[in-house]
Amino acid sequence: ADHRTAPVNALGYLRVMFTVDDVDEMVARLSKHGAQLVGEVVQYENAYRLCYIRGVEGLLIGLAEEIGNK
Repeated sequence: ADHRTAPVNALGYLRVMFTVDDVDEMVARLSKHGAQLVGEVVQYENAYRLCYIRGVEGLLIGLAEEIGNK
């Protein structure tokens, strides 16, 4: 299967996730290099802001900003 078009919830090793200080700033920085936001930035309870981006090679990259301790 072509991982470049796989949905974010597909089974397998198709993605990696990083914690970041500011999701919005990181999405803006990565977008300048060709990455595309998949869906939207969402908030999980009062703990995290999360999103997925798709890199230029098709790899899914998850970004997580911890907001519970701010």
